[in-house]
Amino acid sequence: MLLDSDTQLNQKSYYEASVHRVSFGAPLQENIHTDVLVVGAGFAGLSSAIELAKRGYKVVVLEADRVCSGASGRNGGQAIAGYASGQDPFGQQGSAAARMAWDMSLEAIDLIDERIAEFNIECDRVDGYMYVADSARKAKALEADMQSLRDSYGFETRFLTGAQVGEYIDSPLYCAAAFEKRSGHLHPLKYGLGLARAAQALGVQIFEQSAVIGLKRGRALIATTAQGSVNASWGVLAGNCTLGEFGPAVAPELSARIMPVGTYIIGTGVLDSALCERLIPSNAAVCDNNFVLDYFRFSADKRMLFGGRVSYSTRTPNQLKEIMAKRMGDVFPALKNVPVEFVWGGFVDISMNRAPDFGRLGENLFYLQGFSGHGVALTGLAGRVLAQAVAGQAERFDVFAQVRHRKFPGGALLRTPSLVIGMAYHQLMDKL
Repeated sequence: MLLDSDTQLNQKSYYEASVHRVSFGAPLQENIHTDVLVVGAGFAGLSSAIELAKRGYKVVVLEADRVCSGASGRNGGQAIAGYASGQDPFGQQGSAAARMAWDMSLEAIDLIDERIAEFNIECDRVDGYMYVADSARKAKALEADMQSLRDSYGFETRFLTGAQVGEYIDSPLYCAAAFEKRSGHLHPLKYGLGLARAAQALGVQIFEQSAVIGLKRGRALIATTAQGSVNASWGVLAGNCTLGEFGPAVAPELSARIMPVGTYIIGTGVLDSALCERLIPSNAAVCDNNFVLDYFRFSADKRMLFGGRVSYSTRTPNQLKEIMAKRMGDVFPALKNVPVEFVWGGFVDISMNRAPDFGRLGENLFYLQGFSGHGVALTGLAGRVLAQAVAGQAERFDVFAQVRHRKFPGGALLRTPSLVIGMAYHQLMDKL
């Protein structure tokens, strides 16, 4: 099963090894009533719960596994301005909607810092982000993207070429870079566990190991688990690509709109501080602009966390550690022989157009999915606009709900093979 490999691989996670976990709630074993049911205790679900509780709603969160056991607890930790899709899906609604979407992506980053301060969450937060290009063609595309953001939204980056690149990243691979200070990085599992503690402090009830296996829709929503049920006036589905795996009958119409994509990270041993400062003097998070991309950063304890090597077949690649270590060595020759102590990863959800997929099923059931690699920041924003929509202020939620999304082609049997073929094409194009 998809989640079996997901869970097994995550046992070797640096994030899990660097936190002390506690239980946030026993499995649900009763029938309870609440104002809002949230399915999923990742960033999106917990953010929704916090925002709703602040507005006076009684909230219950049901989590099939443990808090932040999915993508929220094992991602690259990069909090990025903008969207994986770019601005085009929002621009189709007009310039005002595009501007609102862009401004909300910046608000999403600010919201992280607000919550860190409000709830005293220690999560190794660092400002600074760098986009890099490894060919002249991609450098030209990167410069055009940065110029478009500057012209349309006043978003400033420092675009670097030639010898200037080496002042920001010591790698022979990149010929251009764009640096900005609005985006940044953090320890995602520390942040997620902090959100869970904050939610509970606001009165939110969290039940772990409580998969929703059935959901009756109507004026009242009734969610059933193996040993209990929740009756709610409103519902939020925030299980992303794991929702169908745990409860295939809960919202079957959503599964074809996203695909589970495997992404993987290695963590080195602790490195010399001087080496880290030489390789990335700004300590920024870094991502290239390939379609199948690499992303990396240093942890607070001076480990290189290097991610990429996506899998669109739901199968973990063979010799993952060796493949990832070689790629890291190509980017940073100085790291070719350093020990790799951690190898982990799992599945994230992507939409067909890479734009967030938020919407409603009926009048009282909302869903949040399709973050497509930008979920560290955007999940917090999702919770805020969701809570506003529940409270009757849906203008900002509808900027996302009105984005046109298509199902992945091929149906349940063929869409994964079709995507594998398509990604093979894009990998070839990345090398040209």
